[in-house]
Amino acid sequence: MSLFSLLGAVEIGLIFALVALGVYISFRLLRFPDLTVDGSFPLGGAVCAVLISGGTNPWLATLAATAAGALAGMVTGWLNVKLKIMDLLASILMMIALYSINLRVMGGPNIPLINDPTIFNLLQPESMEDYVFRPLLLLVIVVAAKLLLDWFFATERGLAIRATGSNARMARAQGVNTGGMILLGMAVSNGLVGLAGAMFVQTQGGSDISMGIGTIVIGLAAVIVGESILPSRKIIYATLAVVIGAIVYRFFIAAALNSDFIGLKAQDLNLVTAVLVTIALVIPQLKRKFSRKP
Repeated sequence: MSLFSLLGAVEIGLIFALVALGVYISFRLLRFPDLTVDGSFPLGGAVCAVLISGGTNPWLATLAATAAGALAGMVTGWLNVKLKIMDLLASILMMIALYSINLRVMGGPNIPLINDPTIFNLLQPESMEDYVFRPLLLLVIVVAAKLLLDWFFATERGLAIRATGSNARMARAQGVNTGGMILLGMAVSNGLVGLAGAMFVQTQGGSDISMGIGTIVIGLAAVIVGESILPSRKIIYATLAVVIGAIVYRFFIAAALNSDFIGLKAQDLNLVTAVLVTIALVIPQLKRKFSRKP
């Protein structure tokens, strides 16, 4: 694998590390099976692309994309908490609705950002190639997001979200507003996904309506792979594992698709994903099986 391909894999891995952090919050901390991710990822990209192409500062466009993703997650939580719709069904309904909303936002199936400013070309030094600078800036953003999450989930409100996911009945008995914690947790989760969508369109040169397909699978794969590499219940290690899992996942995908002797092509991406997730799920079971043997 060439250096260009390697850095490209790291770049995409860091973007989907933000998705994986969001998925970790909903699936692991809140125990909320959230498929909104497949809609909030392109929503963040669509909002960011529309604003940048309209002349808005890229930083403000990125912030708006994050807020749009958070709003989508909050609506999903509202459908579950206030309207008593089953969590999985609520997220499916929101995911379906977001497809039409994203088309409305973009006014078409895609928006190019070829010659428009982004946070990457605004900050990029002239002496550094873009394929080197983008992963470095993304690393700073991902590390900042991880540290903020570590801090937040150690606060009283963050602990309340974790308690809601662990045992909602016990949390209510302790005076926790579990409904509000679900809304907040879903907002934080999909806000990270919306931020990832904004990063994606600024690195890939545009937004497309189909860019969200399979996002939830990638996020779950990163979480599962990360937990297999670094199993821990402590939030500081769990978030680190998720980030590592996203990068490792994308590295193996790139390695498989760039290995000529295997014969895999771009259309085999979903097959490779399924195989990697299966392996990641089987490894912990094998560890437990062999650890029981004398």
